[in-house]
Order: sequence, then C-alpha cells, then structure tokens
Amino acid sequence: MRPFSSFVLGAAALAGSALLLAGQRNVRVAPDPDNAGLKLPTGFGALKVAETGGKARHLAVTPQGVIYVKLYKAKEGKGILALHSQPNGHATISSGFGDYDGTGAYVKNGYLYASSNTAVYRYKLDAKGEVIAPTKPELLVSGLKVGSQHESKSVVLDNADNLYVNVGAYANACQEQDRQRGSKGRPNCPILDSAGGIWTFKADKQNQHYADGSRYATGLRNVVGLDWNPQDNQLFVMQHGRDQLHDNWPALYTDAQSAVLPAECLYALKKGDNAGWPYTYYDPQKKQIIEAPEYGGDGKTAPTEKYLEPAAAFP
Repeated sequence: MRPFSSFVLGAAALAGSALLLAGQRNVRVAPDPDNAGLKLPTGFGALKVAETGGKARHLAVTPQGVIYVKLYKAKEGKGILALHSQPNGHATISSGFGDYDGTGAYVKNGYLYASSNTAVYRYKLDAKGEVIAPTKPELLVSGLKVGSQHESKSVVLDNADNLYVNVGAYANACQEQDRQRGSKGRPNCPILDSAGGIWTFKADKQNQHYADGSRYATGLRNVVGLDWNPQDNQLFVMQHGRDQLHDNWPALYTDAQSAVLPAECLYALKKGDNAGWPYTYYDPQKKQIIEAPEYGGDGKTAPTEKYLEPAAAFP
C-alpha cells in the first residue's frame, strides 16, 4: 500500500455537495471540482482535506473533531500531526509530536493510541480532544517484531479494553530465499512464532511485551486495515496478499493470472483463527483456498488442512 502526502474525504454527492460532520455541527461542503484528482463513480465527490507534507497512513478523529494523522515516516521530529477542521471541510495543521515512524492511530475512551514499527503508545486527551502531554506518552507494548518489509503495527480496540495489534510477516511467502524464483517454503514457517498475525494486549497496561499478550489469529501476511465491529462484537481485518506468483513460478502462472492472484481478503476473525499464510492463498475466480506453490501447490489444488474462509475477497 502506498502512503499518501494528503488525505481526502469522500461522500455520496447530494445536489452538488456533501453532508459532513465538522466538529459538532452539520455543514454542507462542496467537493473539489476535480474530486481531489480521484476518478469516482457518478454521484460521488471528494474533497482534499489537507496537505500533510509527509506520507500519511492511518488517521483518527476525536468526538470533538480533532484529526490525528500518523505519518509513515516522521518529519522534523513529528510522526503524528494534529489538524483542526474548518467550516469549509478543509483542515489546518496545528501541531505535531511523536518522533517515530509507523502507521497506527486510533481514538477511544479519551485516549489517542498510536504505534511505531515496534511499539504501541497512548496519549491522554482533554475535554477538547487535544493531547495533554505530547512528549510523555504511555508505553503500552514494546519489542514487537520488525523486519525489512511489512513493518506497520496497525491497532484497534474492542469494547473490553483489549488492544489488537497487527504484526506483519517480514517475508513474501516464507521462502528459504525470500522472493527468489523457485525457492521452496520453509517448513513450519518460523515467522509465525512472532509475526504474520494479530496479537492482543491490555489497552490500559504499560510496559507489555509478547509474553504479556497472546496471539489472537495467525496466517495473516500483513494487515494494515482493521476495525472492531461493535454490532457483531468481532474483529475484521484486511490482508495484503502475497506477491510474485508469475515471477517466482512462471511454469504455473501467467503474467495475467499473477495480476489478479491472489485476492486481497477481508476476514472476520475469532480467537484462534488461521487464515492460511504462507501455506495458501485465495483464488477469487475459483472462489477457493489454493495451496501455495512454495509448499507443493500447482495453482489448482486445495490444501488438505482447514483454513479460515474470507468474508469478502477482492477483486
């Protein structure tokens, strides 16, 4: 996923404008004439809210309307930007803090939660939704595994003060030689011991490590988008599927097949679920879980083991 240096707000257009919530007031703001440079279906519009000057990843909005943007790379010692919305739908950057790279940002119960590539922090918010002590966050979790890829530690909370953290797999398909043509998969993929899944910790306890938490779900190559569904009381995650089927296995996959395989899958998770990475991938055309070529698959055969089916698969 490519980070962006600006972010936009999109909504279904209504008589040439969109109804948005700015702070506590309902106001109508017009989409940009060019829809912020996006190609959108008829009836939709987009507004460029702000230029962050850096690669924006996740953002979180307080009930008071303060927007917190987590930058993929900290800029001038600021990895989190605080923005205040204006009546026209645009926002201005009012401050920055958090001298660390990363992805995650989430607001709940009077706190801003944010993550670096190895740790999770939280900041107390005041009655206006402003961070009280930007230079003194609480360190909730540290020592999370990080490698040369899939570093992001996306975060979300449920309604019982449990913190869920993605720990991405630091490989494409757990090969003996990462991303190399014909390289076989490593038996009993050791990456899954500390990555390639979702871990859970307490959202109000400081100085936690792996031993203080538990692995909630496994077999997930990398999850950047995740959220808690309060109606179903369930965690939903969006996996970034593996790469290079044609590059590494040209006898099994054409370039055209590799362009649409595997699917990018949305999973509805329960504790103990296994989504199958690196041993499998999901084929959206066959609507079937397929055994990965690194582990003996031929692009057609399903695995003998049982893995979690996606709730939705794209494309």
